[in-house]
Amino acid sequence: MKILMINKFLYPNGGSETYIFKLGEYLKSKGHQVEYFGMEHEGRIVGNRVDAYTSDMDFHGGSKLSKLTYPIKTIYSKEARRQIRKVLDDFKPDVCHLNNFNYQLTPSIILEIVKWRKQSNRKCKIVYTAHDYQLVCPNHMCNNHSQNCEKCLHGSFFSCTKNKCIHGSLAKSFVGTCEASFWKLNGAYKYIDKIICCSDFMKTKLDTNKLFSGRTLTMHNFIDKVDISKNADKKDYVIYFGRYSDEKGVSTLIDVCKDLPEIKFIFAGTGPLEQKLSGVDNITNVGFKTGDELKELVSKALFSIYPSQWYENCPFSVMESQMYMTPVLGADIGGIPELIKDGVTGELFESGNAVQLKEKIEKLYLDKAVLKSYAENCSNVKFDDVEQYAKKLMKVYS
Repeated sequence: MKILMINKFLYPNGGSETYIFKLGEYLKSKGHQVEYFGMEHEGRIVGNRVDAYTSDMDFHGGSKLSKLTYPIKTIYSKEARRQIRKVLDDFKPDVCHLNNFNYQLTPSIILEIVKWRKQSNRKCKIVYTAHDYQLVCPNHMCNNHSQNCEKCLHGSFFSCTKNKCIHGSLAKSFVGTCEASFWKLNGAYKYIDKIICCSDFMKTKLDTNKLFSGRTLTMHNFIDKVDISKNADKKDYVIYFGRYSDEKGVSTLIDVCKDLPEIKFIFAGTGPLEQKLSGVDNITNVGFKTGDELKELVSKALFSIYPSQWYENCPFSVMESQMYMTPVLGADIGGIPELIKDGVTGELFESGNAVQLKEKIEKLYLDKAVLKSYAENCSNVKFDDVEQYAKKLMKVYS
């Protein structure tokens, strides 16, 4: 089978890039042909045979002229249509697998895929993996200034402009409103055959739109299997690892940590709230960690905390903790409750509730027998690896 992976970034940048690279490599190992289409960049590590990509768009730099044309290019892109057509004519894919494409590539590419299908008389399925809420929310997160918001799920996207939902900017929010409104009226999304949602929660939000309802299915993210046959020797600390930001609930967690001076907390990550960690005696900030360093930190923790306050999709931190046999105390929001068996592999608390979070941390920290039980139960947790995920995906492609 020929699969064209489409994503605006073709270099390591975040979760969606990790997804397409690992998935693409596995599909290739099974004999499928995989090519990639997206934006050109000096860090690009995958591509296509005809070297056709869109121009690099730097929203934070670039010339004054380019900045003036960006609002138009982020809504509709003739260049993206022209470039993807080169790949379609050459590669002749059986499946076009869309990932993050808004703004840099735009939904224009969907129209070109449909046009190519008709003109070439070829069957080519269009599959989309939703890594965020872009199809129903212009700012992608259903979140406005650290407050969860669903106003755009029920009709007009003007709330995005009214409330300056995109980076607190009226101009950017207006462009986001125009982009979402244009493609809603255009109807390009009706050509997507299947929408893969990484949580049941995300599926319910996309299903609020009648156009998407009936085309969505849930497939939780895949994760690398780890070789841990027994509990690691636990150390006397609790860990948070991830981005240091308000929507992740980090401000709430830091305040709670201050009220629990007898407990040692390790924070592993980076983000805008990093300075807020300074001066908190029982917090050790070790910075961003990956690989064996992160594995050791997480596997030796008594438990990890995932205090998010936005509609999380399928956070790897929650999955990784349990894979390392470390229980999770997680917020009951978004897709998090789908990953934690409350009272079995960890516990849940009300998102944003500092009082309840403090009580849960104290209770777990003092009850080592319960923590040991939760850790042992984590050995029975089953998440798909890339092989299991790909087998399900092939049924979607067919």
